[in-house]
Amino acid sequence: MYTTDKRIVITLDAGGTNLVFGAMRGCEYITTPITYPSNAHDLDLCLATIVKGFKEVIESLDEKPVAISFAFPGPADYPNGIIGGFLPNFPSFRDGVALGPYLEREFGIPVYINNDGDLFAYGEALCGVLPSINKKLKASGSAKQYHNLIGYTFGTGFGVGIVVDGKLNRGDNSCVETFCLPHKTKHGVMAEEGVSVRAIQRVYRELSGDDRALTPKDICEIADGKKPGDAEAAKKAFAEMGETAGFSMALAASLIDGIIVIGGGITAARHLMIDSILKELRGTVCTLDGTMVKCVQPEVFYLDNPEEFEKFSAGARQTIMIPGTDIPVVYDPMKRLGVVFSEIGASKAISAGAYAFALSQLDSKTDE
Repeated sequence: MYTTDKRIVITLDAGGTNLVFGAMRGCEYITTPITYPSNAHDLDLCLATIVKGFKEVIESLDEKPVAISFAFPGPADYPNGIIGGFLPNFPSFRDGVALGPYLEREFGIPVYINNDGDLFAYGEALCGVLPSINKKLKASGSAKQYHNLIGYTFGTGFGVGIVVDGKLNRGDNSCVETFCLPHKTKHGVMAEEGVSVRAIQRVYRELSGDDRALTPKDICEIADGKKPGDAEAAKKAFAEMGETAGFSMALAASLIDGIIVIGGGITAARHLMIDSILKELRGTVCTLDGTMVKCVQPEVFYLDNPEEFEKFSAGARQTIMIPGTDIPVVYDPMKRLGVVFSEIGASKAISAGAYAFALSQLDSKTDE
């Protein structure tokens, strides 16, 4: 939809350590990233840095951007551009900062701020995996097309975003979250304690007794036999993460009924997690009389596997007749959804989501 749009939107990847500024046209970067320290401990210095970065990007362009749009980590009143609350990475914003209105006054163009999980999902829905899947389905001769998507990010935390019929679901309180869902195997514990960098590190340390300061990348390489360590413990750490994530995904998939896309740094170890994710999504529960029922009613396919994509695409098409006539109707009774890992990566998907969100908001105002 926006992949051929010629308008320019300024973007920002806001992290607790660095701020990375850029610009997009047609869901693609058109500038070299500009990086500055976040200075997140000092509000005035942080705001000055944000303004400086945006100015440098704008000055490098040959035409005026139509908006600024970016993700900011943590709780916020996103529709009004106000950042505040518990912000471990941006402590100077905790008392509430009207960042959107501040930047609009500085630059004289609309400013849109959203949760990074929301923008990841929106970017994948409009510029990433969803149009890619629909294109492949059409090319294969399938009439099936998908319009809903649930996006998950695996990293420092367990993020989520939901797109329904091409529209981002931000909720009434800008508070669509998955990190606080219950952990499958640890009563009273939140899911993020099982789906995060610290979860991989903790489980590996507990199972192996290895007290080294290892990253998930290190632990993945141990599991793959590329580094010394307890390979079985490493494999179990990622499998447990997949189980916890898959349990949360099954809850959401039952309500949203759409493609599931996963991104984030830890997905480099997807081969160690995908089996346990799929096991949860394909799992069953039982009625009180013992009848087994699927947790997720549609058939679940792993779309990065060519054989599974072929089955997903083929479905179970058949021809039936309209009662009382000899008029045929093509019917596909197979309900199905897919799980896939991001092709463009979480960072680009978030920026593409920011780009698409800004243009969608501008277009909706034009239509009014």
